[in-house]
Amino acid sequence: MNDSSWGAPPQAGYWGPSDQGPVQGADPAGPTYDAPEAQQTRPMPIVPDEPAHGGHQDDDRGAARLSGPLFRDETQQPPYDVRQPQSYDPRTQPSDTPQAQPYGAVPQNPEPMPDVPPPAPAPQKKSAGRDLGAAIGVGVGLAVVIIASLFVVKAAFVGVIAVAVVVGLWELTSRLQERKGIKAPLVPLAVGGAAMVVAGYVRGPEGAWVAMALTALAVLVWRMTEPPEGYLKDVTAGVFAAFYVPFLATFVALMLTADDGAWRVLTFLLLTVVSDTGAYAIGWRFGTHKLAPRISPGKTREGLFGAVSFAMVAGALCMQFLIDDGSWWQGLILGLAVAASATLGDLGESMIKRDLGIKDMGTLLPGHGGIMDRLDSLLPTAPVVWLLLVLFVGSG
Repeated sequence: MNDSSWGAPPQAGYWGPSDQGPVQGADPAGPTYDAPEAQQTRPMPIVPDEPAHGGHQDDDRGAARLSGPLFRDETQQPPYDVRQPQSYDPRTQPSDTPQAQPYGAVPQNPEPMPDVPPPAPAPQKKSAGRDLGAAIGVGVGLAVVIIASLFVVKAAFVGVIAVAVVVGLWELTSRLQERKGIKAPLVPLAVGGAAMVVAGYVRGPEGAWVAMALTALAVLVWRMTEPPEGYLKDVTAGVFAAFYVPFLATFVALMLTADDGAWRVLTFLLLTVVSDTGAYAIGWRFGTHKLAPRISPGKTREGLFGAVSFAMVAGALCMQFLIDDGSWWQGLILGLAVAASATLGDLGESMIKRDLGIKDMGTLLPGHGGIMDRLDSLLPTAPVVWLLLVLFVGSG
């Protein structure tokens, strides 16, 4: 080897001896090579800033990527929301300090909130659903009119019955026409209904049946003056209205014909009102089991028990002290029958109103609705009381 090899300039990537030559007395560091051989040494590759292709996630060269952390001891932070100002840098926070969540960021593992029991609902006070003040006032006014006419002049009370029948027919036929398009003729019904009540008081049961038949015939004839479309449903509704309102009310006039007729009518009214009052009071306070939820959701079995109990006690007292030759045990039977018939009467009209899609038949009586809303339990109870009184003490 000549001396020129020591003075050869170092090649890129080759760490050769100094250009000052070998040190005297020093051991050789290793085998020497000729210059031509040193020129064939491969240069070390220069690591690019970014690889041309995606590397493995464990490759150390990933540290040179812009998306990776600058130092290995830094923890990877989730990307912050783009709406955060650019001055925000999550890497300025120490790794052991909880990071503040930027606006709009959703926490990855939010801590569960402690179970807080919902507040207890405030107790709701039961409501009667009507204006009790107006209802009581109207009830007292009707009682005064009934009692005054009943014990002063019996004929005046017959007039009260006839007026109630006519108004009830007007309410029923009006609701049928409004809600169902059924045109039951009101004129023959009103005239025949009033005549039915008077005939029952003057001629007895025979007069009531004759007046009923003539009223039905008048409805059939009256409806012939209009086109035939809907004739069958109109006359059917008319005959039903004649039986439901005036014919059943005629049994009140039949009770009035007896010697103690005023007391019989008063017993009939008292038992019906007491039955309704007992059903309302007990049902409102203790009612939990529905009696007929599809027909009348407000009625309960507890209310029925209250109606029976109140009516039986009132019946025993009335038969013992108001009815001639009456007995308390007869009053128990009478009260039980009145409670049953009054409840069925309420359910019957509730079925009619539910079919018509209305709450009340009218608005004539504040706090009560219409006349038919007060006659619903009275009408089917009248023939029951009349029949039982005839069986117990005679027609008198």
